[in-house]
Amino acid sequence: MSSYIPYTEAEKEKARQTDIADMLMRQGETLRRSGSELEWRDGSAKVTIRGNLWFHQYDRTGGDAIDFVRRFYNKSYPEAMEFLLGGCGGRLTASPPVERKPPKPFELPKRSDNMRRVYAYLLNRRGIDRDVLCVFAGKNMIYESLPHHNAVFVGCDAQGIPRHAHKRGSGSESVYKGNQDGSLPEYSFHWHGTSDRLYLFEAPIDMLSYISMNKGGWQQHSYAAACGVSDQVLWQMMKDNPNIRSVYLCLDNDEPGQAAAKRISDKLFTHGISHEIVIPSHKDWNDDLIFSEQEEPKRCQTLQLSSL
Repeated sequence: MSSYIPYTEAEKEKARQTDIADMLMRQGETLRRSGSELEWRDGSAKVTIRGNLWFHQYDRTGGDAIDFVRRFYNKSYPEAMEFLLGGCGGRLTASPPVERKPPKPFELPKRSDNMRRVYAYLLNRRGIDRDVLCVFAGKNMIYESLPHHNAVFVGCDAQGIPRHAHKRGSGSESVYKGNQDGSLPEYSFHWHGTSDRLYLFEAPIDMLSYISMNKGGWQQHSYAAACGVSDQVLWQMMKDNPNIRSVYLCLDNDEPGQAAAKRISDKLFTHGISHEIVIPSHKDWNDDLIFSEQEEPKRCQTLQLSSL
């Protein structure tokens, strides 16, 4: 049994400041650049890396280089320190201090005077029901931006002030999607109803697709698109709608989506909130909508109903 080595504050700081990307590349790992940051894959989950800091996009956790080695290399604290200070088999680079930039103030993207491209994209390519789309467009919750003609999905706070905007490319070859700088995740694209039901989705198009397939009385229920797999908008919706008693987790039918559904389900169970995990038959709800016009519809799966 190895004895514990007491490390000095200088050694702890040196280990903490290890450049994670440099360490990973020395271990033969593959990284991908995304703007000013790098991305590394933990299985199918994305981990964002910037200098000596990391953030796991699916379980919403992060930390420094020591935390990274302990979690992803399954090492104890002394083992992680030895790993980092020993150079991981080579000379490691200390990460320069990360510049902390103040967050940009939120502003909606510039609005086009028409929605021709966005209507064509959502109706023809995505199969969204025209009546459903018109309701959201009529409330300025969906519009077309300039100069890129993206579809913009707007989320507002309880006072009706826009706080979030998710952008989706509408071109035939575009795969662009992203949130406007300064967006608050707890106010991502959503709909407030009057019933006791809340449906949570990953993307606005999934939310619109589900509504398109379940139009009967849809406006009485509440819906939210997390624009990812965060649960922040869910808790904000429940705070703003105390009448909500049942939550339906309608995340994607893939490993990250169902891992997030399980994580959120555990939280809801802890709070004694009745909920179900509802899984689309295909990869996501838009695939279900598109394929429903080409084949006999499959019934989605209901994994569980939990309540205390």
